[in-house]
Amino acid sequence: MGRIHLFEFEDQKWFPDFLRNYGTDFLQFLSNKSGMYKPVIPLLENLLKENHANTIVDLASGGGGGMLWINKELEKKIPDLKIILTDYYPNISAFEYTKKQSANFEFYNQSVDARHVPGDLKGIRTQFLSFHHFKLTDAKQILQNAVDSNAAIAIFEVQERSFASILAMIFSPLTVLLTTPFIRPFKIGRIIFTYFIPIVPLFVLWDGIVSSIRTYSVEEMQNLVKELTQTDTYIWEINRVKSGPGVVLYLTGSPKNQNLNL
Repeated sequence: MGRIHLFEFEDQKWFPDFLRNYGTDFLQFLSNKSGMYKPVIPLLENLLKENHANTIVDLASGGGGGMLWINKELEKKIPDLKIILTDYYPNISAFEYTKKQSANFEFYNQSVDARHVPGDLKGIRTQFLSFHHFKLTDAKQILQNAVDSNAAIAIFEVQERSFASILAMIFSPLTVLLTTPFIRPFKIGRIIFTYFIPIVPLFVLWDGIVSSIRTYSVEEMQNLVKELTQTDTYIWEINRVKSGPGVVLYLTGSPKNQNLNL
């Protein structure tokens, strides 16, 4: 199946912020409760240790993704860990909730473009379940900006372009209906637009299917890396790993000289 860059409601400027936030809150809840990123914890640990870093700058964080669970796992080996949440459309209420759960978290309350990361945001750059949102030229620009800034980067996707992945997304509205009462912070609007005016489960369904169709394959990410300027100054690892019944596709890049912008 070829990659098709269809639109997601979450990406549209006209899409109401509160609805976008309900969607990213759902993804954050699901990521933290399912432990879907368990197979990549060793990759993150190694990347932080090899680059003598204790800070993660999470790009396109949405509602914080699975960072609460990831933080608990990483701080076992890296007790002084710091995670900075950022997004082009920052979900401030979710960021504030996440920060209350752990002193390791900080957040950037201004819009952050993953293609042009501000110079004062220093650390290992990560993207969880967000790289597929970017068209080919923009995805390449994200990687090139990391190389130009001499910053390590790690990208993770928990879906792929496959029938099994798309089939799993078809059941996402049911998951939204079952989990919504447990999502925090509690918001009455989330209840209204999930059960009485079911916009949230419907747009999560569409965006989920489109996410699978837009996900870059291992081969496509390898080709992106080959097209970068000074790509040979980095050590790249691109692969896929099983995560329960699903899969995680990942890309990590680290400067060979280890003189990072941290």
